[in-house]
Amino acid sequence: MTADDWLARTSTSYDTVAVSYARLVRDLLAEAPYERAALASFAELVRGTGGGPVADVGCGTGRITAHLHTLGVDAFGIDLSPGMIEVARRDHPGLRFEVGSMTDLDLPDGSVAGLVAWYSLIHIPDEEIGGVFTHFRRVVRPGGPLLLGFHVGDETTVKTQGYGGHPMNVHVHRRQPAQVATWLAENGFTVDSQTTVTSAESRLGGIIIGRRLA
Repeated sequence: MTADDWLARTSTSYDTVAVSYARLVRDLLAEAPYERAALASFAELVRGTGGGPVADVGCGTGRITAHLHTLGVDAFGIDLSPGMIEVARRDHPGLRFEVGSMTDLDLPDGSVAGLVAWYSLIHIPDEEIGGVFTHFRRVVRPGGPLLLGFHVGDETTVKTQGYGGHPMNVHVHRRQPAQVATWLAENGFTVDSQTTVTSAESRLGGIIIGRRLA
């Protein structure tokens, strides 16, 4: 499968489920204290390094972007799916959202104080991860924090239905935290903390907080 193929299928799938997705995931953080703690830690790190804009890459319908704003972070969202961005703008009209891909991140070098990819790397094939992390390093200023959330495991599955029973066609890649940490180290980041959690966000989720090296 070419990059154009899986990107198009992912975008179309999330266009299809956007409205249902927003409704079903809107309150998940209320049931996820460990994830809220990770987001709060990330926000503190952003403020501690001088503040500035933060990119929520793969933002979906904007719930994490909005939560970061409640923590005093100047966050904006980017997502591959125009349908998801349309719902994000509808639900969070005071915030900035734009269509874009983490595989070709259209942001200037060193332009963000930090970056979040919250369960959005799960659709990126292994062979594309290095390129994605290269973009992350390019746009995050030196010393800026990075927060990743992802499903933990060793398998890849194809999701054909979800979020209200609508049809989808996306690959879901589950990965071990050690592998993700290795990829980060290979692409200019240091890992400060990594943990696994079970919550409403994921039956087994991984959370990594790192920093861009100089």
